[in-house]
Formats: sequence, C-alpha cells, structure tokens
Amino acid sequence: MSAPKIVLVGAGSTVFAKNLLGDILGAPELAESQIALFDIDAERLKTSEIVAHKVARALGVTPKIEATLDRARALAEADYVISMFQVGGYEPSTVIDFDIPKKYGLRQTIGDTLGIGGIMRGLRTVPVFQDMLAQMQALCPNAVHLNYVNPMVINCWAMNATTDIQTIGLCHSVQHTAGDLAKDIGVPIDEIDYLCAGINHLAFYLKFERNGQDLYPLLNQVAKSGQIPMRGDLERADGGTTGLSDAVRYRMLEKLGYFVTESSEHFSEYVPWFIKPGRDDLIKEFDIPLDEYLRRCEHQLEGWHRLRRRLEDPNKTFKVVPSDEYGATIIRSLHTQEPSLVYGNVTNNGLITNLPDECIVEVPCDIGAEGIAPRHIGRMPPQLTALMQTNINVQALTVEAALTGKREHIYHAAMFDPLTAAVLSLDEIHAMVDELIEAHGDYLPEVFR
Repeated sequence: MSAPKIVLVGAGSTVFAKNLLGDILGAPELAESQIALFDIDAERLKTSEIVAHKVARALGVTPKIEATLDRARALAEADYVISMFQVGGYEPSTVIDFDIPKKYGLRQTIGDTLGIGGIMRGLRTVPVFQDMLAQMQALCPNAVHLNYVNPMVINCWAMNATTDIQTIGLCHSVQHTAGDLAKDIGVPIDEIDYLCAGINHLAFYLKFERNGQDLYPLLNQVAKSGQIPMRGDLERADGGTTGLSDAVRYRMLEKLGYFVTESSEHFSEYVPWFIKPGRDDLIKEFDIPLDEYLRRCEHQLEGWHRLRRRLEDPNKTFKVVPSDEYGATIIRSLHTQEPSLVYGNVTNNGLITNLPDECIVEVPCDIGAEGIAPRHIGRMPPQLTALMQTNINVQALTVEAALTGKREHIYHAAMFDPLTAAVLSLDEIHAMVDELIEAHGDYLPEVFR
C-alpha cells in the first residue's frame, strides 16, 4: 500500500496544523505519507514546516515533508486535501465585520458562521475555493477534500454545487459537546451512545443514552437546577481559559426538548431571542460574550511571537497528544478501508427528509471501503427543522449571491438573517451591506463592487 500525499492548505495555522499532523503521522499506516504544506504567508509557513519535522521526530516516523508557497505544486497528484485557511484574516476583514455592524447597533459574538459576519466571510471565501477546486480538478481530480473552513455550510454548499471534487466538511462541535454533556451528568463519555443530526452548528442530539437508558432526564435536571455548567474554553492572552455559562443552550433544551451542538456564545447570534436592542439584562442573564471572536484573535496575536519562539526552538521538544478531530480518522479509513464513523457535513439529498435536498446537513458518516457514506436520518422533530430553516434561508441566499454575482442577494441574505432582522430596519440593512462591501474592497469579487 503506497503512502498517500496529504496537502494542508492554510498550513500557516500552525497550532491546528500541529494537531492534525500529530493525528495523521501517529497512525502507522500514514507515518510515511508525503506531506505538502501550503500557505501564502512565508513566515508562518516556515514555522509550520519546523513544527511538522518536530512532530515527525517526536513520533519517530519519517514522512516526506515539503513546504511551498505554490498552491499548484502542493496540490499536484494529491490524495487528500485539508483546507484550514481564513480569507482576509483578523485585520482587515474580521475587524470590519464587527465594527461596521456595531455602528448600526448590530452586535455579534463570533461572526464566522451566520449573521452579517458569516455572510461577508462566505462571500470572501467561496471565490477562493472555486479557484482552488478548479486547480484540483486539473491536478488531483480524485482527491478527497476535507474542509475545516467557516462558514462551513456556505462553503460546502457552493463547492458541491459547482464541482465534482468530493468534499466533506468537518467540525468538532458534535464530539466536543457530547464530552461536555457527559461531564455535566457525571457519565463517562465512552459509555454514552448518541445520534446527532441537523446542520452545522445547529445539529441536535436525537438520542443520548447509556445501555439503552435515555440520559435526557439527567440533562433536564441540570437545566432546572439553577446551576448551569461553565465552559472553560475561551482563551486568554496568558494561554489560560475563561469560563462562560452554558445558559443559552440549556434554556433552548427547555424550550425545544433537544440539546444543540454549538456553544452558547455561537448559538446566541443565530437566533433573535438573546442579543436584542436595549436588553442588556438578557446579555447579563445569559452571560453572552459580545465581540468574543475579536478578543480571541487579539489574544492569539499577542501570544503568537512567544509561541512561535517556543515552537521553533531546536532545544525544545513537545509531546504529541492525539486530538479528537476527524481528519486523520477519515484519511486512515479511506486509505486502509478499515471502517470508522465520523460526523460530517454533506449535501442532504434526502438524508433529512424535512429539510431541502440541496442544503448541507451534518450527519453520521460511515468511512471505509465504500468511501464516505452518510447515514439516512429521516424526518426530524419539526421545531428543530423550523429553527434550522431560518439559518438555511441565509445560507442559500449567500450561496446564490456568491455563484451568480448578484448583489441584490447579499441584501436578501442579510434581510432574512434572524439576528439582523430583529435589530435593524430594511433601510439600515441595505446601508450596512453597502458599507461592508465598500470596506472589504478587493477581498470581495469585483462584480459586487
């Protein structure tokens, strides 16, 4: 069995690259893989190349590692391509996505999946993917594309609508939240059997059991206890974490009957019920971290040079610890044909029967000799798909704008976004979109400007 060629596009995301490479090279069947690292930032790429060699030495393996600023060179004859980049970065694009809406009274927490921030990020990112997948069609048409780039649904929807390259979108919210819930109720995660389905960041646990016993009564007890768990996953500049209450998701459990996968700080901006004008009492009650993504980026940038020195120091080694990302699992199962189960984002095509066929859903996928085989879910509870549809509307209109070049659909996407519509008038939405388009300049296709 020949070793595969695995490409990391956006390899300058050094910490994430380190984790993925640790998983990939830690699998004996992939230890001799050809690893191609690509980024447009030469400085960060160099750091990632050093880290890749350190990972290999720590694991005692001998892959072939190449770093290049030439994407075509990296993609040539690839077997697997992992996307992990951000178009426009923190500055200018992320700052623009927060600062301009804030002028209009529209506040966000993360702004990378839905809402006006997700819309603009999608419009910046889809053209880059279209160009990259056209290269893949010419240079590695049979490669499997593993996408980690947000906005997950918008990107995957646009790619699957316009290319034959097989793409699966990957996120860690399903497995991370399952682990959080296991801790909340004091049940070991390896004893829990769950089934989750929906759309990315709005998927729900349809089954959460131990030995056939429903564990939802225990989760409902937590919701009613008045002592909502804290999540310590928000990064500080010193490398530590700051906890936030998970009150938003537990309140939604009470109202919907099912627990959602994405964090409270993410979820709060997908709906119109928590971030409301003149309702700072709700912000306080539900501990909603407005501008959280800006703080995360600033903290990471502040600590980057210290981290870079540690990673590049030839006298410092590090331990490679397996992550819970799905990327290496998929590559290993496709390469060896040994079966595994992951949660992936794929085109619906009837998998969830009360959602549109063309939308992107997050469902369990069997990986192995048959390739990537999403599992049929059937009809989901109507209150859950009703909530998902409010987000699918925005995703569909953003994809329509990206693929047709019609500026009017950007306005439409923003008009139907639940949070934006709850805060702004139609004229304010139109003016905000115009200002965002002008501010993003060359990061958006010329047809919109």
